[in-house]
This record gives sequence, C-alpha cells and structure tokens, in this order.
Amino acid sequence: MKKEFFQVEGLTKKFGGLTAVDHVSFAVHRDEVVGLIGPNGAGKSTLVKIIMGILKPDSGSIRFQGKEIRGKNPWDIVNMGIAGTFQNTRPFRRMPIIANVMVACLAPRGRRRGEWVKRVEAKAKDALEFAGISDLALEPAAHLSHGDLKRLEIARAIATEPELLILDEPFGGLNPVETELLAKSIRRLHRGGRFGRLHSEGMGMIIIEHKLSELMKIVDRVIVLHFGQIIATGTPQEIVENPAVIEAYLGKEGA
Repeated sequence: MKKEFFQVEGLTKKFGGLTAVDHVSFAVHRDEVVGLIGPNGAGKSTLVKIIMGILKPDSGSIRFQGKEIRGKNPWDIVNMGIAGTFQNTRPFRRMPIIANVMVACLAPRGRRRGEWVKRVEAKAKDALEFAGISDLALEPAAHLSHGDLKRLEIARAIATEPELLILDEPFGGLNPVETELLAKSIRRLHRGGRFGRLHSEGMGMIIIEHKLSELMKIVDRVIVLHFGQIIATGTPQEIVENPAVIEAYLGKEGA
C-alpha cells in the first residue's frame, strides 16, 4: 500500500477563548502545488507554524510520508524533509547571500544527502540558481531588495533538500515586477522537481498568499480557510466561482 505523502487530520489550536484552527483536515500529494487562502485572521499562518513545529496544536494529527510529526521540534521536521519560509525575512544581513545559503546546506539532512555534490559552496550556488538570484551571490544580504530577500529565503529553504516546501505569503510587500520574478522562480522550482538530484517524484508545495491573481497561476488546487475552518476546496476556477468563498471575502450581498 502506497504511503500518504502529507496529511493533516482534525488539527485544532486555541488561544484562550479564540479557536484559530478548528478541526482542519486536508492532504497534499507529491508534485502538487496547493494554495491556502482566506481573509485576514482566517488561521493560515497559525496552521503553517503548527506544521513547522513552531506552535503545538491542542489536538489532531500531522503525518508526513506515513510518520507522525505532531509535536516534533522545527529542526527535526526540516531534517525529515519539510522546509518553509515565513512572512518576515531574517537573513544574516552582514554575510554574502551565498554564505546565508551555505549555512542551510550544513543541516544534517543536507549533509547526509550530499553525495551528489562535493562542496557546500556548489550546492549553495545551485540553490541560488533555482531561486533566480545566483548573480547576486556575493552581495551582502543587507543590500538586497525586499523581493530578492524573499527569493533568498526560498534558496535557504530548498538548500535543505525538502520534499515538501511551504511558502507563507511569498509575494507579500512586493511590487508587480518583484512579484512576477518570484512567481517565475517558484514555477521553475516546481518544474525542476526535487532540488539537488534528479528524482522521479516531484516536490510538493503549500503556498499561503493574499495576492490571488498570481497564486492562481501557480497552484493545482486551492484550500480556503475562514475563521479557522476549511470552507472550500477545489481548482482555482472552482474557488473563484464558489459563493461561500465570495461571501467570506466580500461579505453577504447587500450587507
């Protein structure tokens, strides 16, 4: 029997009297790009932090390749093959961006899967190439634009050779040109499959984003959260035509 790739079941997280994530269940398949959307306060970022081990859920299950990861430390989750980026970029600002990525290459997962490359520097260069900023390899991170910092975060994430990549608002704060450049980097990464070595099974992605026009060009399927609950799942076209989704974003007609 084939193992499930990634599956969340009944995930719940409360902060006092507020239920931020309310019995959420969904699955992501290999080589699938899933968009996670919803109005402000829907629980998207909280859900990502739970998956990445930053927050502990009150109940529910998170399984990756058949193994339970709920309650594990963030570094253990990364070494199992899940990597993510977050809304706020936090590079080593005085270091060249290639050095920022080389730090990620030294993660245990990267070292034990490093037979395809002899030098950490070469692996870091490949990650920057995937992210589309290899020409800036020697620039200090402090000199990068906001858009290039977002791509640096992606390079650092993929340097750990993830099988599931989670991007939390990658287009946030970017102008149209930066947004398109980053979207191209994400599409390139997905087309390239798993980073680091050729493999018949691709990389899964979860992308949380408010800029829906760009997101819908990238994803295969969309999950909609509202008040911590999933209210719709479907293709991009199905989601933009879904009355419950329209109401969640715009409110009831005439209200």
